[in-house]
Amino acid sequence: MAASPVPNTPAADFALTDQRGATITMSGLKGKVVVVEFFDPHCTDVCPIVSQELVDANRDLGSARSDVVFVAVNVNQFHLGVADIQAFSAEHSLSSIPSWHFLTGSLPALQAAWKAYGVDVSAPSPTADIQHSDYVYFIDRQGRLRYLANPSVDHRANGASYLPGDQLAAWGSGIAIVSRSLLG
Repeated sequence: MAASPVPNTPAADFALTDQRGATITMSGLKGKVVVVEFFDPHCTDVCPIVSQELVDANRDLGSARSDVVFVAVNVNQFHLGVADIQAFSAEHSLSSIPSWHFLTGSLPALQAAWKAYGVDVSAPSPTADIQHSDYVYFIDRQGRLRYLANPSVDHRANGASYLPGDQLAAWGSGIAIVSRSLLG
Protein backbone atom coordinates (compact mmCIF):
# COMPACT_ATOMS: atom_id res chain seq x y z
CA MET A 1 0.00 0.00 0.00
CA ALA A 2 1.36 3.40 -0.94
CA ALA A 3 0.25 6.31 1.23
CA SER A 4 1.27 9.79 0.15
CA PRO A 5 1.76 12.65 2.58
CA VAL A 6 -0.78 15.44 2.20
CA PRO A 7 -0.58 19.02 3.47
CA ASN A 8 -0.83 18.96 7.26
CA THR A 9 -4.18 20.76 7.44
CA PRO A 10 -7.23 20.30 9.67
CA ALA A 11 -9.56 17.54 8.53
CA ALA A 12 -12.93 18.89 7.40
CA ASP A 13 -15.58 18.51 10.08
CA PHE A 14 -18.99 17.00 9.54
CA ALA A 15 -21.86 15.60 11.60
CA LEU A 16 -23.33 12.36 10.26
CA THR A 17 -25.14 9.32 11.69
CA ASP A 18 -23.45 5.94 12.14
CA GLN A 19 -24.83 2.41 11.80
CA ARG A 20 -25.96 2.49 15.46
CA GLY A 21 -27.89 5.75 15.02
CA ALA A 22 -25.30 7.87 16.90
CA THR A 23 -24.21 11.28 15.62
CA ILE A 24 -20.48 11.30 14.85
CA THR A 25 -18.43 14.41 14.14
CA MET A 26 -14.88 14.45 12.85
CA SER A 27 -13.98 17.01 15.53
CA GLY A 28 -15.34 14.61 18.16
CA LEU A 29 -12.74 12.03 17.12
CA LYS A 30 -9.74 14.17 18.08
CA GLY A 31 -7.33 12.25 20.26
CA LYS A 32 -7.60 9.18 18.02
CA VAL A 33 -6.01 8.35 14.70
CA VAL A 34 -8.83 8.21 12.15
CA VAL A 35 -8.86 6.17 8.93
CA VAL A 36 -11.54 7.56 6.59
CA GLU A 37 -12.89 5.70 3.54
CA PHE A 38 -15.91 6.29 1.28
CA PHE A 39 -18.24 3.31 0.67
CA ASP A 40 -21.40 2.44 -1.21
CA PRO A 41 -23.53 0.20 1.06
CA HIS A 42 -24.82 -1.64 -2.02
CA CYS A 43 -21.44 -2.07 -3.71
CA THR A 44 -20.49 -5.57 -4.80
CA ASP A 45 -16.95 -4.97 -6.07
CA VAL A 46 -14.37 -2.59 -4.55
CA CYS A 47 -16.01 -1.61 -1.23
CA PRO A 48 -16.25 -5.21 0.06
CA ILE A 49 -12.58 -5.78 -0.83
CA VAL A 50 -11.44 -2.69 1.04
CA SER A 51 -13.77 -3.63 3.91
CA GLN A 52 -11.82 -6.84 4.44
CA GLU A 53 -8.60 -4.85 4.49
CA LEU A 54 -10.02 -2.65 7.26
CA VAL A 55 -10.93 -5.75 9.27
CA ASP A 56 -7.39 -7.05 8.72
CA ALA A 57 -5.87 -3.69 9.68
CA ASN A 58 -7.84 -3.66 12.92
CA ARG A 59 -6.47 -7.12 13.72
CA ASP A 60 -2.92 -6.11 12.73
CA LEU A 61 -3.02 -3.09 15.05
CA GLY A 62 -3.04 -5.37 18.07
CA SER A 63 -3.12 -3.41 21.32
CA ALA A 64 -2.93 -0.09 19.40
CA ARG A 65 -6.41 -0.69 17.93
CA SER A 66 -8.05 1.19 20.80
CA ASP A 67 -6.37 4.38 19.56
CA VAL A 68 -7.58 4.07 15.95
CA VAL A 69 -11.07 4.78 14.62
CA PHE A 70 -12.27 3.46 11.25
CA VAL A 71 -14.84 5.64 9.46
CA ALA A 72 -16.62 5.22 6.12
CA VAL A 73 -18.90 7.82 4.55
CA ASN A 74 -21.84 6.67 2.44
CA VAL A 75 -21.65 7.62 -1.25
CA ASN A 76 -24.98 6.13 -2.35
CA GLN A 77 -27.66 8.81 -2.56
CA PHE A 78 -30.33 6.18 -3.19
CA HIS A 79 -29.61 4.24 0.03
CA LEU A 80 -29.24 6.81 2.80
CA GLY A 81 -30.88 4.84 5.61
CA VAL A 82 -29.19 3.58 8.75
CA ALA A 83 -30.50 0.11 7.88
CA ASP A 84 -28.47 0.20 4.62
CA ILE A 85 -25.17 0.96 6.32
CA GLN A 86 -25.96 -1.38 9.20
CA ALA A 87 -26.57 -4.28 6.81
CA PHE A 88 -23.34 -3.62 4.88
CA SER A 89 -21.35 -3.40 8.13
CA ALA A 90 -22.73 -6.73 9.34
CA GLU A 91 -22.38 -8.51 5.98
CA HIS A 92 -18.70 -7.58 5.66
CA SER A 93 -17.71 -8.18 9.31
CA LEU A 94 -17.04 -4.48 9.86
CA SER A 95 -19.19 -4.64 12.98
CA SER A 96 -16.39 -6.75 14.49
CA ILE A 97 -14.28 -3.56 14.66
CA PRO A 98 -15.19 -1.86 17.96
CA SER A 99 -14.28 1.59 16.59
CA TRP A 100 -16.14 1.17 13.26
CA HIS A 101 -18.48 3.97 12.13
CA PHE A 102 -20.25 3.80 8.75
CA LEU A 103 -21.80 7.23 8.36
CA THR A 104 -24.83 8.44 6.47
CA GLY A 105 -27.10 11.46 6.55
CA SER A 106 -29.09 13.76 4.35
CA LEU A 107 -27.91 14.07 0.77
CA PRO A 108 -26.77 17.70 1.28
CA ALA A 109 -24.75 16.71 4.38
CA LEU A 110 -23.12 13.81 2.51
CA GLN A 111 -22.40 15.97 -0.53
CA ALA A 112 -20.66 18.48 1.72
CA ALA A 113 -18.46 15.70 3.17
CA TRP A 114 -17.67 14.36 -0.32
CA LYS A 115 -16.69 17.83 -1.50
CA ALA A 116 -14.55 18.51 1.58
CA TYR A 117 -12.56 15.32 0.97
CA GLY A 118 -12.39 15.62 -2.84
CA VAL A 119 -14.58 12.60 -3.52
CA ASP A 120 -16.36 12.54 -6.87
CA VAL A 121 -19.62 10.58 -6.98
CA SER A 122 -21.63 9.62 -10.06
CA ALA A 123 -25.01 8.05 -9.44
CA PRO A 124 -27.00 8.02 -12.68
CA SER A 125 -29.94 5.98 -11.35
CA PRO A 126 -31.00 3.80 -8.41
CA THR A 127 -30.14 0.64 -10.36
CA ALA A 128 -26.81 1.75 -11.81
CA ASP A 129 -23.44 1.18 -10.16
CA ILE A 130 -22.36 4.11 -8.05
CA GLN A 131 -19.00 5.35 -9.30
CA HIS A 132 -16.89 7.17 -6.72
CA SER A 133 -13.34 8.11 -5.87
CA ASP A 134 -11.58 5.45 -3.80
CA TYR A 135 -9.59 7.31 -1.17
CA VAL A 136 -8.35 6.35 2.25
CA TYR A 137 -7.42 9.33 4.42
CA PHE A 138 -5.31 9.09 7.56
CA ILE A 139 -5.95 11.77 10.17
CA ASP A 140 -3.68 12.25 13.19
CA ARG A 141 -4.71 12.64 16.84
CA GLN A 142 -4.84 16.42 16.46
CA GLY A 143 -7.46 16.11 13.70
CA ARG A 144 -5.07 16.95 10.87
CA LEU A 145 -4.87 15.27 7.47
CA ARG A 146 -1.56 13.43 7.15
CA TYR A 147 -1.71 10.73 4.44
CA LEU A 148 -3.83 9.69 1.47
CA ALA A 149 -3.94 6.27 -0.17
CA ASN A 150 -5.81 5.22 -3.28
CA PRO A 151 -6.45 1.52 -3.90
CA SER A 152 -5.90 0.63 -7.55
CA VAL A 153 -8.50 -1.87 -8.56
CA ASP A 154 -8.24 -4.16 -11.56
CA HIS A 155 -11.04 -6.06 -13.26
CA ARG A 156 -11.22 -9.62 -14.53
CA ALA A 157 -12.62 -10.46 -17.97
CA ASN A 158 -16.04 -11.14 -16.38
CA GLY A 159 -16.03 -7.63 -14.86
CA ALA A 160 -15.31 -8.70 -11.26
CA SER A 161 -13.12 -6.25 -9.34
CA TYR A 162 -10.07 -7.18 -7.32
CA LEU A 163 -7.03 -5.61 -5.71
CA PRO A 164 -3.89 -6.88 -7.44
CA GLY A 165 -1.99 -9.43 -5.35
CA ASP A 166 0.89 -7.14 -4.52
CA GLN A 167 -1.52 -4.55 -3.16
CA LEU A 168 -3.84 -7.01 -1.43
CA ALA A 169 -0.98 -8.45 0.58
CA ALA A 170 -0.03 -4.95 1.71
CA TRP A 171 -3.31 -3.11 2.32
CA GLY A 172 -4.39 -4.47 5.70
CA SER A 173 -0.89 -4.32 7.16
CA GLY A 174 -0.21 -1.00 5.42
CA ILE A 175 -3.26 0.64 6.97
CA ALA A 176 -2.09 -0.63 10.36
CA ILE A 177 1.49 0.60 9.80
CA VAL A 178 0.44 4.10 8.71
CA SER A 179 -2.09 4.33 11.57
CA ARG A 180 0.48 3.17 14.10
CA SER A 181 2.99 5.76 12.81
CA LEU A 182 0.50 8.51 13.68
CA LEU A 183 0.07 7.28 17.26
CA GLY A 184 3.55 8.42 18.32
